[in-house]
This record gives sequence, C-alpha cells and structure tokens, in this order.
Amino acid sequence: MAPTDTSTSDQVKDRAAGVAGQAQEKAQQAAGQARDQVRTQIDQRSTDAGRRVSEQGGDLRAVGEQLRQQGKEGPAKLADQAAGHVEKAGRWLTDSDADQILHDVEDAARKNPWAVVAGGLALGFAASRFLKASSGDRYRSASIDARPLPRLPEPGDTMRTPGNGMASPGTGAAPSAGAV
Repeated sequence: MAPTDTSTSDQVKDRAAGVAGQAQEKAQQAAGQARDQVRTQIDQRSTDAGRRVSEQGGDLRAVGEQLRQQGKEGPAKLADQAAGHVEKAGRWLTDSDADQILHDVEDAARKNPWAVVAGGLALGFAASRFLKASSGDRYRSASIDARPLPRLPEPGDTMRTPGNGMASPGTGAAPSAGAV
C-alpha cells in the first residue's frame, strides 16, 4: 500500500470520528432540551393541578361546615379529614418541581409495587371500557350514516291503506297490481 493511501484512510477515519462526535453532541443537546421542556411542562401542569385540587379541598371544608350546621358532626369530621388530605396533596403538587415529583412517585412505587400494578390494571381497564364505548358510538353513527335515505313522495304516488284495499295519493308507495 502506498503512503498516500494510508494517510487518506486515516484522514477519512478522523473526519468520520469528528462527524460522529458532533452528531453525538447535537443529540445530547437535543435530549437535554427535550428533558428541560418536559420538566417545564410537568412543573406548570402540576402547579395548575395543585391549585385545582386545593380548591376542591376548600369545597370539602365548606361541605363539612354545612354538615356541622345541620348537626351532623360525624360526617362533618370525615369531610374535614378528606379536605385536609386533598389540600395536602394540592400543596405538594403546587410546591414540588418535576424532579421532586418523579422522585416521590418512584419512591412510592418501590415501597408498594402492588399498588402500582393495581393502578396500572385499573387504568388499563378504564381505558379499554372507554375505547369499547366509543367504538360502539362510532359504529352506530357509521351505520346511521350508511343507511339509504327514505324516498320522498312524488305527486301521483299512491299507497295501499288499511281497511279499504285502495290507494291514497301522495303517500310514497307505488300501486300494487290488484289495487287498480
């Protein structure tokens, strides 16, 4: 092999390695940007959800007060306890960032994997029921849309009426052979 062939192949290898390094760097940058966008979305949506959940806790507190005014102390205490839990969850959603939320969810999944399995099964079942119900609606609407439209009566059309065997004008059916 000539010395120029070796140097050319070395140059090609160096260029390929440089291009591969640049591609890997750009891929890492894109992955970092995507991760940042996901974190931002999680932060924003968890804060919004936390506010809504906290509002529900306030509603539960109001229900507890109404029950207390009606003299129903037991149900009022239950409503207050539920409100406390809901408000605590709302504060957690509002105050936590994406990393904290993911960490807490992972911890809960590690501590109680059967709850995660049960939750996944429940979500899968709910999704399958939703899809089944919506597919039936789509099937029915497609069936209705595919049916031919009824023919509108034209002037002079006759139809056999019950009782007399004669046809009356304008009802949409052609006369039968024995009716004329």
